[in-house]
Amino acid sequence: MPFCIKMSFDKNKNNYFHLNHLCRKLFLCDINKVRGTTNGHCRLKSMNFEIPENSISHETQGLSRSRLVVRRGKPFKVTLKSDSWLWNPSTERLVLEVCLGGLSQRIPVLFYEEQSHPQLCDWTATIYPGNMHPQSVIIHICSPVQSSVALYELLAHIETRRNRKTYVLGTFVLLCNPWLKDDPVYMPLDAHKEEYIKSDYGLVYMGSSSNVSKRPWSFGQYEPGVLEACLKLLEFSPQHLADKNKDYTLRADPVYLSRVVCAMINCNDDLGILEGKWQGSYKNGVKPTDWSGSADILLRWASSKCRPVRYGQCWVFASVLCTVMRVLGIPSRVVTVFNAAHDGNGNMIIEEFYTRTGEKFGMSKDSIWNFHVWVECWMRRPDLGAGCDGWQVVDPTPQEKSEGIFCCGPCPVAAIQHHWLDARYDIPFVCASVDADVVRLIVHNGLVVGKTVDTECVGKLIYTKSIGSDKAENLTLTYKPDKRGKTSVCARTLQHQGIMSPNLNVTLKIVGVPKLGQPINICVTITNQSNNPRVLVGHINAQAKEYDSSPSEAFWDAQTEVQIQPFSVTTLNHTISHCKYQSFLAGDDIVNLAVVLKDMMTKETFLAAEEFSISPPQITIQIEGGNSIQVKKECTVLVSFTNCLSTALYEAVLTVQGAGLLEGKQVAKIILLQPGEKIEKKVSITATSPGTKLLMATLSHSNKPNIISRWYHTVSVTA
Repeated sequence: MPFCIKMSFDKNKNNYFHLNHLCRKLFLCDINKVRGTTNGHCRLKSMNFEIPENSISHETQGLSRSRLVVRRGKPFKVTLKSDSWLWNPSTERLVLEVCLGGLSQRIPVLFYEEQSHPQLCDWTATIYPGNMHPQSVIIHICSPVQSSVALYELLAHIETRRNRKTYVLGTFVLLCNPWLKDDPVYMPLDAHKEEYIKSDYGLVYMGSSSNVSKRPWSFGQYEPGVLEACLKLLEFSPQHLADKNKDYTLRADPVYLSRVVCAMINCNDDLGILEGKWQGSYKNGVKPTDWSGSADILLRWASSKCRPVRYGQCWVFASVLCTVMRVLGIPSRVVTVFNAAHDGNGNMIIEEFYTRTGEKFGMSKDSIWNFHVWVECWMRRPDLGAGCDGWQVVDPTPQEKSEGIFCCGPCPVAAIQHHWLDARYDIPFVCASVDADVVRLIVHNGLVVGKTVDTECVGKLIYTKSIGSDKAENLTLTYKPDKRGKTSVCARTLQHQGIMSPNLNVTLKIVGVPKLGQPINICVTITNQSNNPRVLVGHINAQAKEYDSSPSEAFWDAQTEVQIQPFSVTTLNHTISHCKYQSFLAGDDIVNLAVVLKDMMTKETFLAAEEFSISPPQITIQIEGGNSIQVKKECTVLVSFTNCLSTALYEAVLTVQGAGLLEGKQVAKIILLQPGEKIEKKVSITATSPGTKLLMATLSHSNKPNIISRWYHTVSVTA
């Protein structure tokens, strides 16, 4: 958006300092009482931003109750009211002025027949036939399509050749416009805009690629104060604090906006929103798994003088970023990558180390998270060319610095798929996240005695929520290049020299979906493709782990010995009973399972590994009258849990909470919950605002400190 430095007639130079002071202090209502800046009769009595009509026209309903919010490149109307004719067009000019910090743009108000063909970079103010009346005038204001996203101040000047009378009209918010074809964030299909801009509800996929779980998330862009928090985020960015006018100018570009917002979601090198924490105690904050929506986080940050909110992990960072981008008008969605790699040295190879008994240990600087969550934002990339338009990865979780700051992207998904490593931003890092090779090394006495290479594990599954549905949309093929074969073999075995063995193949599979309280069934399949029999001995090992870290000590192992004939297939079946893992695992916990086999004749060593998650037992949430409720109308909810485990639970605690529905936490306790017995809690909920809300229920007990089950229920709230 073109701007010029504020200028005025000599006799009114001091008025601009007074104007800026007034603009900053003005409280905007639907009907604005207009303030003049010179003495004498005030012709302009009031103005109306026509908020209801403009909000509908600009698809911004609900973003603010008292402030005009419009989208760039599309006209919006304001009504100026006076006691008599506001100005005499034959001797006076009516000029509007939009202001951003030290930048401003004058907009002559013209009658429709006077308008020529304005350029896309011009602001216009037009009076259409029939809109000029003795005591009011309706003006249609249109910003350039590449205007900056910001809170603008609007002034009106009535000018003659000798003097000028200036009025402070108020403020309005200008956002990106995915409904407008010329906007870089234009999205053609209405169903896509409904899902990726207007929807305040989403799903975050978690768990493991073999046992995907999902949790709802309330983006909360219509909650009171969220829009203001998003604008405050921009005002407290390092770029804005360093040079306000430069920042205002660059905010027209969604690429620039996404990098600024991405860095501000974490607090590693700025006044950002969230502090990350992945281990240890969370007593001085909120455990990341306890968050269920963005609004609470944004409002806490905005009301705490920009102190970071504690704590976040990848899905929390990503979901808050998605909220801010949707508020600013940039289509966005939350994406989960299963088996996401963190390549420490940039060689597209992730090394993992195992003992001869199959126990995995943390020697590598590389790592693989069972899942990692980032955001895709939709925009054109004129800096890279049309081939890079569309979805862009933007990752706010602070892992590596990008051009000196903790952010990642925007990184075109098309560039990731084709490995265009020179494209901006952060292509090599993101490519490794979804397509690195995994080298698993078997180590004994400091020496590598066996090796496997897995070319399919990383980025095995990439999910996002489907449009208009709670089903998952599989994005894997949009990220992964076509160079890989379509083999279903997970572990590729090599001889200890590093050469692939064509004669023996070992795979590891979990039978069914593992559920807490039930046995875990394991199947090892060995295929001997040589003309020689083999005698194999080995170990199978199970370790608990966090989704983002190396496993802890093994909680179960088994030894095995098998003789396999030439050109034959043998399966080994093992079972881990509930009593063997109940002290180590809870619902949604993750297990690293590995089998190591050694050929007693050739001394070759083979390894297969698999990680999987445990499904939690169900908590039932029932809302009296159905899942749709009205604002400020009390409803009853019954929450219950039946102990489906084979053992009693001591000091069982059922907890219910829901932002915008409940004040604090509601708790039910029972000293001893026997198998088959039920614990329940009846609560009353009252929604404070419309939109999508979430109820969350958890079950814990003294047998194990972790929560064994966490369940969610979506509530639709209407006005």
